[in-house]
Amino acid sequence: MQATATVLVYSDDAGTREQVRLATGRRPAQDAPLVEFVECATPAAVLAELDRGGIDVCVLDGEAVPMGGMGMCRQIKDEVFHCPPVLLLIGRPQDAWLATWSRADAAVTLPVEPVEFAGALAALLRKPALSA
Repeated sequence: MQATATVLVYSDDAGTREQVRLATGRRPAQDAPLVEFVECATPAAVLAELDRGGIDVCVLDGEAVPMGGMGMCRQIKDEVFHCPPVLLLIGRPQDAWLATWSRADAAVTLPVEPVEFAGALAALLRKPALSA
């Protein structure tokens, strides 16, 4: 397991980004790596950070404005070579089919429920590509 993972959090809402940080803590599970956050409030910032590299997991807010996390997810899955896994924050459980359309690796509903969110994030951080 790597010592530290970098998690990109995209939302135009600072409160949503804070919910993600608080739900994760220093690590989302005992067997997951420590987490450092990169916060982005715009789609351009997300693309710039992904171009820079070093992102292990993306957390994208499906309710973000001007571009929702679902559209952002679909775009980065198409355009970013070796795109990191994506955890999508969706507004309601019925939007799970849209998360599938966007090619998200996992989805949880808003507001962030700490145990559910931490479990989903930890599962993505445990993927084999992250432990190499």
